[in-house]
Amino acid sequence: MKIDRNTLNVVHNQDAARFEIKTDAHLAVLDYRLRKKTIAFTHTGVPSELEGNGIGSLIVRAGLDYAREQDYKVLPLCSFVAAYIRRHPE
Repeated sequence: MKIDRNTLNVVHNQDAARFEIKTDAHLAVLDYRLRKKTIAFTHTGVPSELEGNGIGSLIVRAGLDYAREQDYKVLPLCSFVAAYIRRHPE
C-alpha cells in the first residue's frame, strides 16, 4: 500500500506514552517511557501493510524532535530507533 507521507499527521498521545500515526485502517506507534529527564524509546511498530513508506522514520523523527525540545536525554532501547540515530546523527 503506497502512502503519501505528506498527508500523515504524527500525534503525541501522552496518556498512552507514545507517538502515533493513524491511517484509515492502521496505527503505527513509537512507544516510550519517561523518567525524569530521560526518554527511553522502547518500541516502534508499523503494520506490514504500511512498511516501505518511511512511516517508521517519520514517527521516530517526531519523537526525537520532541526529546530535543524538552531537553531530554534519549535512551534508544528499540533497535529501529538506535539504527535511525546512527543513520541521522544530527
